[in-house]
Amino acid sequence: MKDSSPARSNRMILLLIGGIPVTMILTATWLWFFVVRGDLDLVGVLGTANRGMLVQPPRQLNELTLRDETGAVVAFSDLEPRWAMVIPAAGGHCGESCEKTLYVTRQIHVAMGKEFNRLRRLYISDHSAQDTQLAVSALSDGHPAPAANAFAKYLATEHRDLQGLTLSALDYTKLFPEYGTDSSVWYLVDPAGWIMMSYNDQVPYKDVIADLKFLLKNYGG
Repeated sequence: MKDSSPARSNRMILLLIGGIPVTMILTATWLWFFVVRGDLDLVGVLGTANRGMLVQPPRQLNELTLRDETGAVVAFSDLEPRWAMVIPAAGGHCGESCEKTLYVTRQIHVAMGKEFNRLRRLYISDHSAQDTQLAVSALSDGHPAPAANAFAKYLATEHRDLQGLTLSALDYTKLFPEYGTDSSVWYLVDPAGWIMMSYNDQVPYKDVIADLKFLLKNYGG
């Protein structure tokens, strides 16, 4: 006996509903393949007037070995999914640009208000904080600078929301090539670990906040 028309309709509806997630996954995979290859400016296609510089193709944090201050390996994929502001520094030295970027990203993070917990800050260097010198005479907030060899303590007290990570000098150069010509550069990483945008000290504070609000609203994390 053939199925009645209502039964066939119900079965068709169930098949359509079940196929929606598969279609979404396949579409997202297809789109991201072209984004990673640099063939598709997805952010531009979706209409944001981003203020930062798009990193094309995006770079993946999960492809490199990151370590915390104890030397333990930290996989970005194991962290709670959040957008991340990444502050790079190299050579065991945090000078004026480095200190200013730490200060500005902290202020941006706080200014995000109720969205604060959807973001994180990472300080990534080829030297541990213990082996880094703070080479400034005064802090950006006007307070006196701590001793040069007190950088780790400075991060722990002034930047408690920030996580310090290290990686090899070779991987550092691959991950942050822009830093070689602009020590004020820092990066925005999506919840999946892709470095997708860079900023420097020429981008106004309010413009960065506008980008972050747009991304959090439209891309989640």
